[in-house]
Amino acid sequence: MPDSISLWFKSFIPAKANVDRFERMRSCAGSLFGILLVGVVSYAVLPHKAGTIWLIAPMGASAVLLFAVPSSPLAQPWSIIGGNLCAALIGVTCAKLVPEPALAAALAIALAIGAMFYLRCIHPPSGAVALTAVLGGPAVQAMGYGFVLSPVLLNSVLLLATALFFNNASGRRYPHAQQSAAPHPHHTRDELPITRLGFSHEDLDEVLKRYNQVLDIGRDDLEEIFLQTEMRAYHRRFGQTLCASVMSRDVVAVEFATGLDEAWRLLQAHRLRALPVIDRGRHVIGIISRSDFLEHAGVEVHTGLTAQLRALLHRVPLLHSDKPEVVGQIMSRPVVTAQVDTPLLELVPRMADGLHQIPVVQADGKLAGMLTQSDMIAALYEKNLAAARSGPGLRSAA
Repeated sequence: MPDSISLWFKSFIPAKANVDRFERMRSCAGSLFGILLVGVVSYAVLPHKAGTIWLIAPMGASAVLLFAVPSSPLAQPWSIIGGNLCAALIGVTCAKLVPEPALAAALAIALAIGAMFYLRCIHPPSGAVALTAVLGGPAVQAMGYGFVLSPVLLNSVLLLATALFFNNASGRRYPHAQQSAAPHPHHTRDELPITRLGFSHEDLDEVLKRYNQVLDIGRDDLEEIFLQTEMRAYHRRFGQTLCASVMSRDVVAVEFATGLDEAWRLLQAHRLRALPVIDRGRHVIGIISRSDFLEHAGVEVHTGLTAQLRALLHRVPLLHSDKPEVVGQIMSRPVVTAQVDTPLLELVPRMADGLHQIPVVQADGKLAGMLTQSDMIAALYEKNLAAARSGPGLRSAA
């Protein structure tokens, strides 16, 4: 019995947060600047007279969400603005219509939660806004519906503006909107290969529907966590293969000023789909593919492909021409690259979703090699084949 009681008490101890010191300092600094800005600006713009409220306590709770967990669905712009506004309106209305404070407070909270569910703007600090509208004392009561605009809306807008600037400036994407599914490069009804082989968007939606609870994490973040977990489990089972051990090292590359006719000749001669474009220091600055040539040649279906390409590749004997003459004028950029020590599996989603080749660079950005879909397929096949061969032996030895 004592052991079970001890375990029960230990269950109340939260798990250690998986955030580093910088993230904790970033959150604290954001809250400091956010509340300071809200207080100073509100004090400056609101009239200085008795009974003026320039900063409300629920903004402290909003600051925790906006700066400590900016990726939470509860911390998004519509959540703070919509949640605080509807809660303030409901709170003031309940205070005016219900004379009993305890009943008015309870009704304000319940109705505010219902309204936030309906408007899709759940924001926990908004519950405190509703309570403040009911129990804030004579000063709040005297403001009536003016409380909704100032200080609630003013405080909310100022805090949101600070969060938009600070989070993005400190490396956190905000707002953290739900990401739609990536468009299929071939414009067909099939899912992308990486989705077809793993769990699908519909699988996740069905599980979330059965779970039937509000999660304090965005759907896109949850999906990314699942994918990264699968990848880590694969690393643990089969080990890591780095780009450096798989990539092609004898890479055919071109420079910005290489003529289009020369670049096309290299593609044809080496039977390549694309060429990395480098500067004189061998830093990768772009990539040129067969698709780039066809696009700039204006090739349409059932038209003279050979003639149009010949017209694009033919040099114009003039100093100035509207027609592209060199690789740098039609190359694609920015270009997706990988480091020589990038694990191969991290590139599987990009390759599966449409990329056919990725330039591999050193730490200083210089071209080190080229990774193609063929390289990746061969490496993954060899890795799984080796694991299959060693599996029976390991089991028999055990």
